Amino acid sequence: MHLSLSNSVSFIRAPLAFLFLSESQTLRFWAVVLAALSDWVDGYIARRYQSTTLFGTILDPLMDKFFVYFALFIFYSEGKILSWGLTAMLSRDVFLVLYGLMMLMRKRWKSIVFRSVRWGKVTTALQFAVLVGLVFHCSLPPILFCAFVAMGWLAFLELFQLIDRVPLRAKNLP
Repeated sequence: MHLSLSNSVSFIRAPLAFLFLSESQTLRFWAVVLAALSDWVDGYIARRYQSTTLFGTILDPLMDKFFVYFALFIFYSEGKILSWGLTAMLSRDVFLVLYGLMMLMRKRWKSIVFRSVRWGKVTTALQFAVLVGLVFHCSLPPILFCAFVAMGWLAFLELFQLIDRVPLRAKNLP
């Protein structure tokens, strides 16, 4: 495994998540800002220096999920987000699991090409924004949480339309 600069930047989100163990609004705010910034920077570096790898395409969203899940479960345990809001914010990943199951049922699991989808990027950005709102105890409208379900569905549709376009022997990224 080759650990590129962009992959190293992705790894930064894991320790940043642990700053949510502190109840300091300042630490939590900067953790979210730095996590969002690292998400943008790792992608920029990978594209700019053409250092995109299969490992990186899996690592980047994995670190996003780890950071967001960790922060959300801290907020949930503190009673700052209700279970329906938590579920809505994580619904995109349910749709991704459904997509994976469809690929498995179609015997196309090995042909999955790991890449970002537009609605996944939008969802992650909105998750970071909601985390900032939760840090500062903002009252977030329920429609905002409904947007997560809608974006999860749109990400699923975006992937679904690619199913039959992906060749059976997809090439892995370098």
